[in-house]
Amino acid sequence: MIEMDVGYQGKLHCTVKHGPSGAIIATDAPKDNQGLGAAFSPTDLVGAALGSCMMTLMGIYAQRHNLDLQGSSAHVAKDMVTTPVRRIGKLNLSFNLPRAVAPEHRTGLENSARTCPVSKSLHPDVQVVAEFNYVN
Repeated sequence: MIEMDVGYQGKLHCTVKHGPSGAIIATDAPKDNQGLGAAFSPTDLVGAALGSCMMTLMGIYAQRHNLDLQGSSAHVAKDMVTTPVRRIGKLNLSFNLPRAVAPEHRTGLENSARTCPVSKSLHPDVQVVAEFNYVN
């Protein structure tokens, strides 16, 4: 079990301390929901968690197959919906991976990404769209 501590700082701002490492992140309500948008919102962190989880699973696949993914990147775009309640409606992810990855490994990388625990933890109503680009 991993433990985290959340402290409310006032004005819709929180700090979150990661128990094992002591790392601290800040959150703030977004501007469209009464906040200042001065830090990641909690729903932004869901998108960040998904992108980093998918990239991590691709990294695990790459290590097993002796592939170099260093320099790879992902862009995450989060769309909120308000009906029937305010929630994440869609997460669009665009991954940029090295062109040098052999075609026979591309399917394995992409399948690995799609099995990440964050993805499997999202409600089925959250649409996840992932695009994989192989670039220089």
